[in-house]
Amino acid sequence: MNTPFAQYTPGSLVRARGREWIVEPGSVAPLLRLRPLAGGEDESALMHTGLEPDIGPAHFPAPDPAQEGGQHDALLLADALRMALRRGAGPFRCFGNISVEPRTYQLVPLLMALRLDPVRLLIADDVGVGKTIEAALIARELLDRGEIPRIAVLCPPHLVEQWVRELNERFHIPAMAVTASSAARLERGLPIGDSIFHAHAFTVVSLDYIKSDRHRYDFIRACPELVIVDEAHTCVSTGQARQQRFELLRELAADAERHLVLLTATPHSGDQDAFYSLLALLKPVFAQLATASGDNKDKLREQLAQHFVQRRRPDIDEWRDGSIFPRREIGEAIYHLSGQWDSFFQNVLDYCRDVTQRAGDDARRQRLSFWGTLALMRCVASSPAAAVQALQTRLLSGQVDNAPQEVLEALFDGSEDALDQDDVAPAADTGDPDLHALLAEARKLAGEQGDPKLRLLAEHLKQLIADGFNPVVFCRYIATANYLREHLDGKFRGVAVDAVTGEFPSEERERRVETLGETERRLLIATDCLSEGVNLQEQFDAVVHYDLSWNPTRHEQREGRVDRFGQPSPKVRATLMYGANNPVDGAVLQVILRKAEKIRQELGVPVPLPDDDHTLTQALMKAVMLRSERAGGPQQAFDFDQYEESRALDVRWNDLAEKAKRNRTVFAQRRLRPADVLPEWERMKAVLGASDDVKRFTTQAMARLGAGLQFRPKRGATAPISALPKALRERLDAANLTGDIGIDFNQPPAPRCRYVSRSHPLVSTLADELLERAVSGETRDNQQLATLGRIGVWRSSAVDSITTVLLLRLRHQITTTRSGRSSVLLVEEALPVAWQGRANPSEVQGDRMLTWLEAPATGNLPEPVRQREMQNVLALLDERREVLDRLADTQAERLLTDHRRVREAADARGRYEVRALKPVDVIAAFVLMPGGVA
Repeated sequence: MNTPFAQYTPGSLVRARGREWIVEPGSVAPLLRLRPLAGGEDESALMHTGLEPDIGPAHFPAPDPAQEGGQHDALLLADALRMALRRGAGPFRCFGNISVEPRTYQLVPLLMALRLDPVRLLIADDVGVGKTIEAALIARELLDRGEIPRIAVLCPPHLVEQWVRELNERFHIPAMAVTASSAARLERGLPIGDSIFHAHAFTVVSLDYIKSDRHRYDFIRACPELVIVDEAHTCVSTGQARQQRFELLRELAADAERHLVLLTATPHSGDQDAFYSLLALLKPVFAQLATASGDNKDKLREQLAQHFVQRRRPDIDEWRDGSIFPRREIGEAIYHLSGQWDSFFQNVLDYCRDVTQRAGDDARRQRLSFWGTLALMRCVASSPAAAVQALQTRLLSGQVDNAPQEVLEALFDGSEDALDQDDVAPAADTGDPDLHALLAEARKLAGEQGDPKLRLLAEHLKQLIADGFNPVVFCRYIATANYLREHLDGKFRGVAVDAVTGEFPSEERERRVETLGETERRLLIATDCLSEGVNLQEQFDAVVHYDLSWNPTRHEQREGRVDRFGQPSPKVRATLMYGANNPVDGAVLQVILRKAEKIRQELGVPVPLPDDDHTLTQALMKAVMLRSERAGGPQQAFDFDQYEESRALDVRWNDLAEKAKRNRTVFAQRRLRPADVLPEWERMKAVLGASDDVKRFTTQAMARLGAGLQFRPKRGATAPISALPKALRERLDAANLTGDIGIDFNQPPAPRCRYVSRSHPLVSTLADELLERAVSGETRDNQQLATLGRIGVWRSSAVDSITTVLLLRLRHQITTTRSGRSSVLLVEEALPVAWQGRANPSEVQGDRMLTWLEAPATGNLPEPVRQREMQNVLALLDERREVLDRLADTQAERLLTDHRRVREAADARGRYEVRALKPVDVIAAFVLMPGGVA
């Protein structure tokens, strides 16, 4: 067949290799990109028109009365058609390609982004609201609209693997991790001068790797069209590393064509200059907000509202999305040091006070002695194991002279950039001979089974486990985490215990968490390497702060690992542990943590500690140590407000809280309300199907194929993959679905179950298989029952005149022309249409058709009657081809309206055209006869 290549336009049908195919966008002569007409994406092929002798035009086959179907076939075929659509023709393109059902409030950033061109957006929603999902939705939508070919996510190194997994599993974006350890491997074999970011369209890049001059310039040169920056606030604060990051972002933002999405839960961390620098990345003019006034400031705020979305959890309540977040129950557990433990602790306090006083006026010696004693205090309060580690590690004078900021960050929990590196016990050995006696004492206590802090933890964990919780215990140091694991492993019957710390690479940390999550009952001990950005909500539902952090934001981050979107438990627990007779704990608790919680309750969001240089906290701790005295009773009674340092911190914090309150009032997202978003969401669910539709289809399809689901009350269902036909098993095996798997159609899923959405491989493979069998008329593995009939007749009480229900698949070409370049996008939609009456039948559209199909059949019809009606339907289809063509044109016009409505900003920079591809594919036709007619 010598068909001109120009006739093979995207969406047209061809026949080759004994089957029908759809021509995909991206075909370039003489190569055709083809997808099976009734088959999966995994069966797509690239064919050379000169080497395929039988390639040529094709037409969609009409239903065959020889393969008659009944009512169950009609319902299953209707669901399979919707589930098989990947290129949805509704207002959003991406929903057919994601394995998550977003909440309506998560569509706000997507709608905001689609009203901008280029997309410049700062998403500053609270911890646990779902910023990753919101950003990935934007990326997937722009990708499926054909507006971008490449995506890069920039994030801290400990979040790289999580982003890769989220993009791959939930959004079907095959991203590659680009880190210091993987970059050399990815560059191997590339042509000279080529870049990783040209060779790999989708990347997740470590900020630590990319910030250096050498890598930064390569990234800027080959940067993708969309860049997402996670934890964006870490790129605009003080410090050399952050300055390098900011320079990178500023150069990326300088390209007026580039899409940029910034994510942070703390856009305003107390540094006004850093905040406005962040806003200026969206538009340089926003930097003027720092000094603008009057009408000019109001105009700038109005502009910023189009680019900035920030919502607290209470803001989400108005969306009435059901029970999204768990109820957080907060408690405290207080221990008292007594006996040998109290004596050791007091000896340490005395030593710290004496060595600080002996330093005199020598500033260098003061710094060395103070930092050494402070490190010792922190480690002693954590565990005897951490104390031994600190006392065995020498603090050299060169450290405090050459890198004082690094030493301070490790002591004061201030650096978010080093969460997976700063859990090593700091050095406390300054060479003072008096430390040897303390080291001997600490070693003796390390083997002591009467540790009151450990004993209290064991008692508290026993109660949590009895109440059905799976806890995470957060501690400050690796030595403490390993100490707890050693003493708690095997203590609770049937509970698996493991420790995850910064001594493991990120891949090993993830593997350990995943392995522990597969057990029935579990207890995780972790350092703060897991306190930021890591999702633990599916495996754990309680947090114990074994060690107080001196950074209150860290506590919120820890609890945010389990108290977040996707937590299946209706409630989570958070417990704060502290020593009643430990004045350092008392200072942290009363001056820092209590104040932070009060501000958080008043504002609804945490306000970071306003002490970036740690000067106030240093002064407070020095005052506490110098004034500490031995006392017989608890020293929690200290009035820390007496300290000038405490009052100064209070004043600075109140000032920052007021600024944060004003900023929230000014910049909170008010432009999009539920009424703006819900119609679009309902329209998409009608096109693609909601979770109930997915459940119905999967249940019926598995049963039809001889592998019925086994449902368990509140525990999801078991899908026996091994019972499916061989061809299906092989396709599912490629998606790592084997054996009997636990699945759930609700979000979040039941424990040890996979959430199954409409784009899950199980659903899409079942839909593709059933459609292909129906269209081809083939039976596979001798399973005739699995072949769905595309035409049928039955009697129904739901209609009062003869009614023909058609299941149509419409295909459209969307051509986008921008900057003189055109791109073609292929979209598809399923559309049920009914014709009522015999002579000149009237057309009906809407949800009624599915209701008619679902209505119980009221009786059988004789074989001759059914054959006659099926032949009449085929004749009617031939007669009314022009009617179907006009219907396709009407749907194309509606599609163009939808497209422009949600992407209105892009119209100013380009031109869109939508063309219906004809003839329409008639997937099935079913005749419903009124109940009394034969």
